[in-house]
Amino acid sequence: MVQYLLTGVTGGLGAHVLEYFLAHVDPSTYAVASSNPAKADEFTAKGLAFRVVNYNDPSTLAAAFEGVENLFFVSSNTFDNERRRRQHQDVVDAAQRAGVKHVWYTSLAFGGHTSTSQVAVQQAHYMTEEMLRVSKIPYTSIREGLYTEAFPLYFNWYPTTQTIILPQPTTPSESPANTQRITFTSRQELGHATARLLLQGGARYRDQIVVLSARETLSFREIVDLINEYHHDSKKGEEGVRLEFVSKEEYVARNAAADEGGKAAGFFEAMVSWHEGIAKGEAVVDGDGLMAEVLGREPTPTSVRIKELLVAARAEGGYTWHQNYA
Repeated sequence: MVQYLLTGVTGGLGAHVLEYFLAHVDPSTYAVASSNPAKADEFTAKGLAFRVVNYNDPSTLAAAFEGVENLFFVSSNTFDNERRRRQHQDVVDAAQRAGVKHVWYTSLAFGGHTSTSQVAVQQAHYMTEEMLRVSKIPYTSIREGLYTEAFPLYFNWYPTTQTIILPQPTTPSESPANTQRITFTSRQELGHATARLLLQGGARYRDQIVVLSARETLSFREIVDLINEYHHDSKKGEEGVRLEFVSKEEYVARNAAADEGGKAAGFFEAMVSWHEGIAKGEAVVDGDGLMAEVLGREPTPTSVRIKELLVAARAEGGYTWHQNYA
């Protein structure tokens, strides 16, 4: 019997969950999984049992889940919701057949504790939460805060960007578009808090949806001000980045035409729903203080973490987040 199986350990969040386990948990009590069998030696060299979990190959799941008490189920990374739904249904079905005692699923925090967000990417998470409920497997869905490290993705910002082009909100509001707000949360801290939740056991959080998030929210304008203060240097005559709000059609066309990461128009069409959700306040995430409780301290504020990222990368040409979602 394996007490924990950690999937997604070669990804960003999963790697930080594993980081915490390596520092605090007896390696004989858990196993790790990746879709890439070639990664096995990397983990077995650390004394970890390795299993293959490939969401694109359901035949890998039965053996991987055998004897597992707690399955840490990292969401698929595809932006295709129908494909993600099929992959996740395969995982839930396999976990049910294998007799997994508790599934810990990494959801997303658009809309916070509500289940009414219209953001496209959030819909697959709602579907998965319903799959788990129907399966009758004890589960906890962890709605993970929006990664601070991914802030460039929301703005399609690169170190060379001069103008950030965003869709004009269609939601009626008396506030300027640049005052829309987001709560970002450190990915490493999310990973460590998630690991602590797993180690607390499933009794407290059985069949619950929980939210992990920092508290500080920033407006678009405040985030751009941070970029201009810590990436650009006005004292040296460097021109800062500016915000421009346009129609959603122009947003898609202009960003797709000049995107350094090669993202296609379809990607930006999907991002329109993210921005519609942000305009409705769905990215202002209230985690009810659970993350601070689990960590034993307050999470790093959004503004502090963005400053850290920008300052640390400045000498190397600027902070980048992978944006090759072509």
